Amino acid sequence: MLVLVATPIGNLGDLSERAVEVLSGADLIACEDTRRTGRLLAHAEITGSNLMRVDQHTEERSAERIIRCIAEGGTVAVVTDAGTPGISDPGERLVRSVLDAGFEVSVIPGPAAPVAALVVSGLPTARWCMEGFLPRSGSDRSERITELAVEDRTIVLFESPHRLAGTLEDLTASFGSERPVAIAREITKLHEEVWRGTLGEASSWASSPVKGEVVLVVGGAPPAAGADDERIRALLAEAKSTGASTRDAANEVSRRLGVSRRRAYRLALETSAS
Repeated sequence: MLVLVATPIGNLGDLSERAVEVLSGADLIACEDTRRTGRLLAHAEITGSNLMRVDQHTEERSAERIIRCIAEGGTVAVVTDAGTPGISDPGERLVRSVLDAGFEVSVIPGPAAPVAALVVSGLPTARWCMEGFLPRSGSDRSERITELAVEDRTIVLFESPHRLAGTLEDLTASFGSERPVAIAREITKLHEEVWRGTLGEASSWASSPVKGEVVLVVGGAPPAAGADDERIRALLAEAKSTGASTRDAANEVSRRLGVSRRRAYRLALETSAS
C-alpha cells in the first residue's frame, strides 16, 4: 500500500513511534528532499532505506514506479520536508494515482502546521478553511483576496517571511484594519512565536524583518446582511461559472454574505431567467 507519513514541522521529537515503524519497514520512501529526509531517518536511527525524490515537478511521472512497487507487494511511504503530505506539499496527485490503480492508501497522522497555528491562534476553530499560499501577483491574487474578504470561516494562509508585509497590506486593504489575525512563526521550534492582534496592527508589526516559516490565521468576515442585490448577483455569477447549480450557488452566496437563502435563490432564478 501507499502510506502518507506526517513528519515534524520543527521539533524532531514530534516524530511518532508509528511513523518510525512504517519508515523502518518501507520498501521505498518517496520524499521531497532526500538530504532532509536522510537527516530525519538518521535521527530515528533508520538505515538502509531506499529513497526516491518526489517533488511538485516529479510527482506525476513518479507515480508509475511507485505503483509498480506496490503492485509487487511493497509498501511505499510518502514524506515531505515537514508536516503532513498533500497539504500544500506533494502527495495529493500521487494518492489519486494510486487509488485509481486500485491500491490502498493509509496515513500515519501527526504534525500539520495549519492545525497547529489554528488551535493556538485564539480564533474560532469550529469552521475554518485552508487556503495555502495566495497567488503571488496579478488578477489571480486580487480575485482570491476579494473572495476571501467575505469568507465567514476562519482562514489559514501560508506566507514566506519576505512577502509577509506585502500580504498583510493587501489583506488590510480588502478585509479592513479591524479584522483579527494571528501570525504563527517557527511553530514547535526554539524561537516559536505567536503574535495576535488586528490586521492594521499586524502591518506595523511586520514592518521589521521577520524570519522563519509563517502561518497566518485570519478571523472570518462578520455577517453582511446589508449586502445589496448587485453584490449578490455578482457572487452568484461567480459561483455558477465554476459549474455550481442554481440552488448550490444560492446556498454558497447565502453563506458567504450572511443573507437569507430565499433572497439569494430568488435573485439566482431572476438572473437565470434574464
